Amino acid sequence: MYVDARHALGQGRSRRSIVLLGVGLLLWVGLAQATPEIQSWSTSKGARVLFVAAHEIPMLDIKVVFDAGSARDGDRPGLASMTAAMLDEGAGDWDADALADRLEGVGASLAAGVDRDMSAVALRTLIREPALETAIETLEGVLSRPSFEADALERVRRNRLTGLRQQEESPSSVAQKALYRAIYGEHPYAADPSGTPESISAVTRQDLQSFHARYYVAANALVAMVGDLTRAEAEALAERITAGLPVGERPAALPEVVDLAEGSLDPIAFPSTQTSVLAGQPGMRRGDPDYFSLYVGNHILGGSGLVSLLMEEIRERRGLSYSTYSAFLPLARRGPFILALQTRNDQAEEARAVLLGTLERFIAEGPSEEELAAAKKNLTGGFPLRIASNGDIIQYLAVIGFYRLPLDYLDRFNARVESVSVEQIRDAFARHVHPDRLAIVTVGGQPQRVSLASGR
Repeated sequence: MYVDARHALGQGRSRRSIVLLGVGLLLWVGLAQATPEIQSWSTSKGARVLFVAAHEIPMLDIKVVFDAGSARDGDRPGLASMTAAMLDEGAGDWDADALADRLEGVGASLAAGVDRDMSAVALRTLIREPALETAIETLEGVLSRPSFEADALERVRRNRLTGLRQQEESPSSVAQKALYRAIYGEHPYAADPSGTPESISAVTRQDLQSFHARYYVAANALVAMVGDLTRAEAEALAERITAGLPVGERPAALPEVVDLAEGSLDPIAFPSTQTSVLAGQPGMRRGDPDYFSLYVGNHILGGSGLVSLLMEEIRERRGLSYSTYSAFLPLARRGPFILALQTRNDQAEEARAVLLGTLERFIAEGPSEEELAAAKKNLTGGFPLRIASNGDIIQYLAVIGFYRLPLDYLDRFNARVESVSVEQIRDAFARHVHPDRLAIVTVGGQPQRVSLASGR
């Protein structure tokens, strides 16, 4: 989701463009009632629209999503995220300051971001005028008429290069980038969405214009809306938002992700007292028939925080790590299955062995009936809170629409969780997860030097 997974979207937006609303989190009224009704149609230019009417609060959330994630970067890593980062640096006759002033003046917020599959632009505004008119006019300009001015590009480039240098100083960031390369090889998912210092330094204004012209088109767009609108008002807004976009066409599907032929271990020396241990391999795609079996199973294995099996074995019983987890991160093609922990350098080998041993036992034995019942209770009981605000629902609409999931996905969520059995979990994990073919990355092993002057 627009947040990655983990996977969220967002590659360092200019703070001037992110104008926070003072109203805080907007709660969805009536948690006990049925899940929100999703309406869907297409605009005259071919953009798909998903809409939920929410009349309790005079607010509107819009998210416009394009199949324009970092997997579309080609030989220019970071191009998709740089394009998104430049959208509110100037559009039409407005420079970055003018855009920020327009939004701030009416209490609206606008942000853009990227993950491996998608680029998205999100808007939140009041329904009353002049807020709505100003916000929609601004969104339309940002989507269809970004200026990509040279001065703004250099400013964003400098910020990105600074961010990349900071990532190189983070063991977890180094480990994550190395793991994706090990899992995906030559596949477009291998490259980090933020790019590399070399690729970001080489990005030109023409590159940004060409990427925008190719991918920011109506046929490649999903418009998700949640707010205090009628169906007719929502249809009119969707038409207006996409009016300035060329019709265009959707890009070709991404190549399939292949299984790893064998396991690998990549130890990366790093000056730190802690070692980051990551292991992974291709997992599942969005809409996978085994999604709920893997989702519920992983909740038991490593997705449920302190009560997960990994936390029990690694933290509670042995004190090897403060935190450990496992996660499936489904994408349009098979996203990664990842296990992770961080531990003292001298405990790294033991922690890694326990991590993999716990996974192997789970695949062989599956969860107990008691563990499964507890997981179901936790997942279904917490589900209303995951759709408790307009902001939560817009995230789900983006995922449902982009990945072409059924419109009754939210209606059936709890029932599908409840239907999962121990045997289905064992079967799904046995077919999807192969411990002997995990790519493993460790970053650490070199203790930090002690400075006598600073005492550190």
